[in-house]
Amino acid sequence: MATEQATPGTAAPAGRRPELDAIRTLVVVGLIFFHSALVFDERDDYYVKNADTTEVTTVIAGLAVVWAMPLLFLIAGYGARHSLRRRGPGGFAAERLRRLGVPLLFAAVALLPIPQWLRLRAADPGYDEPYWRFLPRFLDVRFQPDEFPFLLGGEHFESGHLWFVVMLLAWALLLAAAVRLLPPAPLRRLQGRAAAAVARRGVILLPALPLALICAFDGMEEGYAGWSRWAYLLFFAYGTLLAGDERFRAAMRRDAVPAAVLGAALMLAGMPLFLSLEDGDPFSDLTGVAMTARFLYGITGWCWVMAILGLLDRRRSPDSASARAEPDRPAADGDPGTGSAAGPGQAPTGVGRRVYAYLALGALPIYILHQPIVVAVAYVVVSWPAPILVKYAALVTIALLLTIGAYEFLVRRTRITRFLLECVHNGLAGRR
Repeated sequence: MATEQATPGTAAPAGRRPELDAIRTLVVVGLIFFHSALVFDERDDYYVKNADTTEVTTVIAGLAVVWAMPLLFLIAGYGARHSLRRRGPGGFAAERLRRLGVPLLFAAVALLPIPQWLRLRAADPGYDEPYWRFLPRFLDVRFQPDEFPFLLGGEHFESGHLWFVVMLLAWALLLAAAVRLLPPAPLRRLQGRAAAAVARRGVILLPALPLALICAFDGMEEGYAGWSRWAYLLFFAYGTLLAGDERFRAAMRRDAVPAAVLGAALMLAGMPLFLSLEDGDPFSDLTGVAMTARFLYGITGWCWVMAILGLLDRRRSPDSASARAEPDRPAADGDPGTGSAAGPGQAPTGVGRRVYAYLALGALPIYILHQPIVVAVAYVVVSWPAPILVKYAALVTIALLLTIGAYEFLVRRTRITRFLLECVHNGLAGRR
């Protein structure tokens, strides 16, 4: 793949994809709003829960989880393809270990114990164990190969919200090994045939079927934003495939509207099935209703991912000022900090551009920092005698300000913290 060249009927990668940078930033910042909502959700077992809950958050969360994290994995796969082309499998694996492994190890010790400790305090008012005594118990881990890629587990230990980083690192290393070991010619032929097939309308939506089957028969994992880990692996693999030929991009633009309509129709059909399953576990039960709901969910996710990518993909004219300023180069290498646009194909200006660039550069540190902060703020806010909307607004506002403040003053200002976190500001999928 490092020597990969364009073949007849394909185009070389066509400039950077600013909409992919924007999607990453939107999803990462949106997680503060999402996880804050779980404090008030009727169904979710979040670390800290408000006394009063609502089912509204379940519906709203369902509309988000069906596409948000799948998009991050697909964009990460897209970027991994370009990074492999530039670095080769060995260099790619080393870069991923440095940019994802370092913050993962640091956060596992410094940040992940905090939500678990606060969960114990919130659940039992009589629990008074100090944090420094709880920390060794959290770090008491065992090896669990059957839970791959989550190889460490324990009574209190968890990957928490960093499950995304664990999976992304594992899938990237698997990709590097596959490129190293497998002959390239069959893979190129497969990609060429797939790229030729998507010239027909609707074919770009067929990859939804394997995802739907995984959801229906293997189930969905609630702790990982409602998708199976193997579904995320498939999204990542799809991203590496889509990055290799411009015909996939053209097909997404062409079929974006039908994909959006089909996804909306399937969501309207599938969500009531989920909500109707009050007995049992809709994420894993092998009943007809549960499996049908999960099958529709899998198709919906792919349709919405294709719709979002196609609708936001607007090429810049080659003689535009931005095109002259930045020559064509592979985009979406998982770099949430090098994009120059907040919207489809056009860069923001003035204050908006500076804010966007700041958030994009800090996407991974913000992702790592946000959940312990949300849980800590929620631990205080839930005790307030106020309505849910007031508490939610306060929680989001305070958590957002503290997360940005922590990034600005605790991460960006010293070399060691930049190494531990910000050196991987583009680590959500790597750098070219």
